[in-house]
Amino acid sequence: MLKPSLLTAALLAVSAGAHAQELNIYSARHYQTDELLYKGFTDQTGIKINRIEAGDAALVERLKSEGAKSPADVILMVDAARLWRAEADGLFQPVSSKILAERIPANLQGGEPGKDPQWFGFSTRARVIVYNKATVNPADVDTYEKLADPKNKGKVCTRSGSHPYMLSLLGSLIERNGEAAAEKWARGMVANMARNPQGGDTDQIKGVASGECGVALTNNYYYVRMARSDKPEDKAAIAKIGFLWPDQAGQGVHMNVAGGAVARHAPHKEAAVKFLEYLASDKAQNYFAAGNNEWPAVRSVKSDNAALEALGAFKAESVSIGAIGRNQVTAQKILDRTGYR
Repeated sequence: MLKPSLLTAALLAVSAGAHAQELNIYSARHYQTDELLYKGFTDQTGIKINRIEAGDAALVERLKSEGAKSPADVILMVDAARLWRAEADGLFQPVSSKILAERIPANLQGGEPGKDPQWFGFSTRARVIVYNKATVNPADVDTYEKLADPKNKGKVCTRSGSHPYMLSLLGSLIERNGEAAAEKWARGMVANMARNPQGGDTDQIKGVASGECGVALTNNYYYVRMARSDKPEDKAAIAKIGFLWPDQAGQGVHMNVAGGAVARHAPHKEAAVKFLEYLASDKAQNYFAAGNNEWPAVRSVKSDNAALEALGAFKAESVSIGAIGRNQVTAQKILDRTGYR
């Protein structure tokens, strides 16, 4: 018969083992393909997944309010600016993983330079340019820099300057060209606005199609969604606009990520790391990317999304996603100084 102390230890070990067969995910993603992701992980490991889905901002506030008592193990978010902000708020922890280090490109890993990464991009999206084919010469708008050229005065439409997509793009331009050039670009953009920054990316596309805007910025998947739509109004809009990969003769199109991290107070850290490693697997990569018409982050994995392939090959920037995140404070100051609302 086990002595009381040994029995207690045995019961605690069994309890800990059972507890480790769960994983709590806080996710800003809500795609049908994620069900296949979660099922695949559970089938492979036997670990049950519990999840909470909300917007990035709501998840961050929840994590802050829960503090050290948070049950969150894995955090999934959908923009480098948001991921960096959560890192800066101390909501993630460093991850040492040979699998992630080998499979996720170094420029798609975020965290403090010289230390183990705190977050990883698992899919990528491009910030592309759409233009009105009847009124705009594509050669005049085929780089981000040209959008700020005086020749495009009264033609440009974008989201708000405070939106994470804009912060991430400007963060990239700061890294690529320097702060002074980035500020000059922002001033040129403000001078060229067809209307005050407003709405989402779909609104920018529709504005170009209606003729209110000559040219606009959008993430690739908003364009793909409209191109795949069966709605007559969407088909009519797409017929009026052209699509461009920016900066193909230069540093390449700006790329952002959807990514994940291990929560700072994760009660099941080992299982959390195992889940991130699973997201980097060939099968999971296509599931993760397919949910939002994005590309796998792992370079050896080829997208099987026909709609994306129809957009053609392109040159992507190699800027560090971590640097893009760190630059967002400077980016916001530039946008404020230039009146980019």
